[in-house]
Amino acid sequence: MSTLSTPILQFGTSRFLQAHADLFVSEAMEAGEALGPVAVVQTTASPESAARIAAMADGAGYPVRIRGLKAGSRIDEERRGRAVRRALQADRDWAEVRRIAVEEAAVILSNTGDRGFDLDERDDAALIADPTRVPRSFPAKLAVLLFARWQKRPDAPISLFPCELVSRNGDRLRDLVAGLAGAWGLSEGFVAYLHERCRWANSLVDRIVSEPIQPVGAVAEPYALWAIEAQDGLVLPCRHEAIVVTDDLPRYERLKLHLLNLGHTYLAERWLEGGRAADETVLQIMNDPAIRADLEAVWAEEVLPVFAAEGLGEEAAAYAGEVRDRFLNPFLAHRIADIAQNHAEKKRRRLAPVIALAEQHGLDIPQTRLRAACAGL
Repeated sequence: MSTLSTPILQFGTSRFLQAHADLFVSEAMEAGEALGPVAVVQTTASPESAARIAAMADGAGYPVRIRGLKAGSRIDEERRGRAVRRALQADRDWAEVRRIAVEEAAVILSNTGDRGFDLDERDDAALIADPTRVPRSFPAKLAVLLFARWQKRPDAPISLFPCELVSRNGDRLRDLVAGLAGAWGLSEGFVAYLHERCRWANSLVDRIVSEPIQPVGAVAEPYALWAIEAQDGLVLPCRHEAIVVTDDLPRYERLKLHLLNLGHTYLAERWLEGGRAADETVLQIMNDPAIRADLEAVWAEEVLPVFAAEGLGEEAAAYAGEVRDRFLNPFLAHRIADIAQNHAEKKRRRLAPVIALAEQHGLDIPQTRLRAACAGL
């Protein structure tokens, strides 16, 4: 256990992080396998987020209800997240956020939403000269905080773990921060620090966190994965059975994208074309025998042969079994309408590449269902 008071600095207070990384750290702390507690930073000003921060700040912890199927057996249990020891609001507590980033943090976590990596034209080089001014975008916040750290502790390494659902998320965030450093005319020494002393982890997070518990807490499925690409010098926030450090992160990305995500999008395709109930859930549509059989055929006949051609047949079949349990979770209220958002783009990313891979491997499979779903893209 680290002697630092809050060695993990986290941007984002979402229910996902509460039931994923923060819960892992909490459970690892009980076993003496974590760096230490977490300081979370709220970057939005919504009343809901403010209530969450206030509840986190009292230090009492929060409930995480684990509900679902695992190997066909029902699980319904409550755990308590106790890793978060400090809860800050960026605009109100920026001086303290800076202090923690400079003096205490060994790890920075983030999950800042779908547009969390977007830049803001209001962020400019004047931020460096005015420590009281709060950057608007998350990349600019990091640039300012890391510059302050470099000025005071130029040899102190730090590991950064973006959990945003962006491919090569660590590389992407590093390039954004380094790009800001260049645009702002910051020194070459700082740019070198970003590449040499900062460890930007590429990772994949996977857990369905279906509902919030007010004011803080979450309902989540039993399945959980945090696959992190191995690199020299990377410091993990904790050790946990759900954390996998791997030399082959793309393997995990392909399994999730082309089995779980593909399955969701194929169900959304059937939901849209059938004009089904607006509030239908994954569980409800899976209980339609015709649609269930159709999805099972997509997996068995059109997707798993592609994984087998890539040498991942057994692993993909096992993962498909886990995905089936997750889709049949009797506790999960996962609305198809939510999954169907940005549907065409999701088909391009999740379905179309499986067709291309089958052609690339010369497989003699018609893939009629996937091709029909992708027609007109």
